[in-house]
Amino acid sequence: MKSKIITTLLASIGLFAAVGAAQAQTAADRVYVIDARGEVAMSGTGLCWRTGFWTPAGAAKDPAGCQCDKDLLPKEVCEPPMAKEATPKPSGDKVTVAADALFDFNKATLRPAGMAKLDEVVAMSKQIKLEVIIAVGHTDRFGSDAYNQKLSERRAASVKSYLVSKGVEANRVYTEGKGEKQPVTQPGQCPGGPTKKVIACLQPDRRVDIELIGTK
Repeated sequence: MKSKIITTLLASIGLFAAVGAAQAQTAADRVYVIDARGEVAMSGTGLCWRTGFWTPAGAAKDPAGCQCDKDLLPKEVCEPPMAKEATPKPSGDKVTVAADALFDFNKATLRPAGMAKLDEVVAMSKQIKLEVIIAVGHTDRFGSDAYNQKLSERRAASVKSYLVSKGVEANRVYTEGKGEKQPVTQPGQCPGGPTKKVIACLQPDRRVDIELIGTK
């Protein structure tokens, strides 16, 4: 009977020793005293018990450092800067409108069909947080450089006037004329003089590029 009791006592002693060793090992990895529950031991006044290994640097690495010694640690350790919300970048939707759809040939006065097309642009602008609308007029190669430059500018200005009349803020509409400088057709694609066939071939060059820039 005695031998059984001794064996049981020895087993119990061994168990307590193992638990104590585990706690000691855990405590050695921390700079604060850890109780049996795995929590920081606190004094009666609510202060954390420090181990003999405590240093400010160690406290900064200890999970309980900010709880126990927040005033002693660098602010960025306990109050990391909040991540800035990503600012949406403006994106652009580009609409190319054939000048013939907006104006009569060689004119800068908007046609009813052109107004309807610009109404679509106005509707698109209301679907985004509008930054700016850029309207760039272009012409074909027929006519002098000076004449085509002025014609492209007048057409872009007509587009702006209409957009403003529909409620778009004037300071958000930028206009520019490129004249015949940026054709869409390739060199040699529409050779010849201003015949009806060649004029039709050069239709893609007579256009207004309208770009809406904003965030969705």
